[in-house]
Amino acid sequence: MVTALITHADGLSHLTPTGHAEQVARLTAINDALADNQFADLSRLDAAVGTKAQVSLAHPARYYDKIAASVPNAGTVALDPDTYMSPGSLNAALRGVGGICQAVDLVVSGEAKNAFLAMRPPGHHAEKETAMGFCLFGTAAIGAKYALDHHDISRVAIVDFDVHHGNGTQDLVWDDDRIFFASTHQMPLYPGTGYAHETGAHGNVMNIPLNEGAAGDALINALNNQILPALTAHKPDLLIISAGFDAHKADPLAGLNFETETFAQATKLLCDFANEACDGRVVSTLEGGYDLHALARSVAAHVATLMEYS
Repeated sequence: MVTALITHADGLSHLTPTGHAEQVARLTAINDALADNQFADLSRLDAAVGTKAQVSLAHPARYYDKIAASVPNAGTVALDPDTYMSPGSLNAALRGVGGICQAVDLVVSGEAKNAFLAMRPPGHHAEKETAMGFCLFGTAAIGAKYALDHHDISRVAIVDFDVHHGNGTQDLVWDDDRIFFASTHQMPLYPGTGYAHETGAHGNVMNIPLNEGAAGDALINALNNQILPALTAHKPDLLIISAGFDAHKADPLAGLNFETETFAQATKLLCDFANEACDGRVVSTLEGGYDLHALARSVAAHVATLMEYS
C-alpha cells in the first residue's frame, strides 16, 4: 500500500493580509519540500470539494450558511482579529473538508495505508459556531465523524500536537464518546483553553499542557506515558493526527523548543500504535506551523515517517 498526499491548488486561493502568519507561502513551502525525489512514491491526489452535509457532521447547518455568506467579492474580510476570508477562502476550506473525508475513505478501504492532507486554512480552532484562530471548519473532527457515520468504524482517536490547544476539535467532540481527543500544547498561550481538568462529557478528552521552553522530550514523554495508554484503552479503529508544526523551536508564534526530529519521533510512536491497534490506519491533517523553513522540514519528516509504514 501507499501513503496518500491529498492537496489542491485552491489552498493557494485563501488570501490573508500582508504579514499574516497563515499565508499562502505555507502551502507553497510544503509543496516544494514534498517535490523532492524521496517522496516520488507518494500517491498524489487532488482534494475533493467538501459539501455542506459533510461540514454539518460537526457544525450546525446555519454555521455553514454564515461562513458562506461572509465570502467577500474582493479583498479580505475579518471574522475576528486573526481570521480572514477572501473570495477563494470558502472553496479552500471545503477542499480541506472534502480532502479529510477522501483520506478517510482511502485509508479505511485499504487503498492507502495512511494519508496526509496538506490544505489550508487549518481547522482545529473552529468551534461549533465560531471561526477563530485562522480556522473556518473543524477538519479533524469532521473526518472523525465522517468515518463513524460512513464506514464500519466504532471508535476514532484524534491526537493533536500543535503548539496551540485544539479548542475547536475539543468543542466538536466533547459530547461524543466514540471519539477520544488528546492534545499537547503550550500553556499559557492562545486560545487559553486546554487545562488538564477539561476531560470531555465522557472522559474522552485528554489535555496535556506544556510549559514554555519545553523541548521535544516533553511531547515524547506525554505520548509514551499518558496518550498512548489512553489510546489503548479507547481502542480506536482509526487514528487522526492534527499535525501542527508550530512547536518547532524556530516558530515565531510560540515558545516550545521541538526539533524537526521530534515530529518524526512522534509520528513513529503514533504509527507503531496504529499498527498494533487499528491495522495501521492513520489520517494526518495539517494544522499550524509558521516559520516556512521549519514547517517545510517538519512536514517532510512527518510524511517520510508515514511512508515508512506504507
